[in-house]
Amino acid sequence: MIDTEGDYAEWTFPADPGAVRAARSAVRARLRGWDLDSVGDLTALLVSELVTNALRHATGPIGVRLVRPADLGGVLLVEVSDPLPEFPHERVARPDDEGGRGLQLLESTSRRWGTRPGGAGKTVWFELAVPR
Repeated sequence: MIDTEGDYAEWTFPADPGAVRAARSAVRARLRGWDLDSVGDLTALLVSELVTNALRHATGPIGVRLVRPADLGGVLLVEVSDPLPEFPHERVARPDDEGGRGLQLLESTSRRWGTRPGGAGKTVWFELAVPR
């Protein structure tokens, strides 16, 4: 983990199934340290979805980054990066499908979200409003 003056936290996880649990745990711990427990469960869930997507579609390291809001009532920025350059596409999951709902969940729970290309791959980011 890299942590610069407490304003952000950043991790890199290997592309293996343990990355999902490790990312979820790291995110929850950092949010507790920042007294942002109110968004801890939702943030961990969304990070789990994005890391799982990265594991299914990409090989190589997966990056997770949190940027703490400047004040209470601000916005938490969360980024998940992987080496695959193709952006994710939302699909409509059928009732019996076991997957395919991650981006729908992101759309319905985050303040806003998006993707951007990176030097080697892409980043999917989202913002969560932090209650006052």
